[in-house]
Amino acid sequence: MKTLLILNDPPYGTERSYNGLRLARALAHEKAEVSVFLLADAVACARRGQKVPQGYYNLELMVKSVLRGGNLLLCGTCMDARGLTDADLVEGAQRSTMEALAQRTLEADKVLVF
Repeated sequence: MKTLLILNDPPYGTERSYNGLRLARALAHEKAEVSVFLLADAVACARRGQKVPQGYYNLELMVKSVLRGGNLLLCGTCMDARGLTDADLVEGAQRSTMEALAQRTLEADKVLVF
């Protein structure tokens, strides 16, 4: 089964992206084909070098975990608007387009939006 998760919220301040990535990891663990597409402020979830207080979740680590069993695409326009470059991303995260999101949406058996 192909599952597409679309995340919109920033990495910190709400728990929507956190919960979306938790679900993506669980689905990948169950051998589902998982794609995660980051839009708007969610593109910052894939920024490398995140430093968070001890005991607080770290979305960079969660993104890396998702990449072990799925793929992660980021809206290039959203990245540009936030000054995020390809060099700023964790290894394996890929700049993408709305056209690619449209294609993934058409191919997916399930689409979940956070």
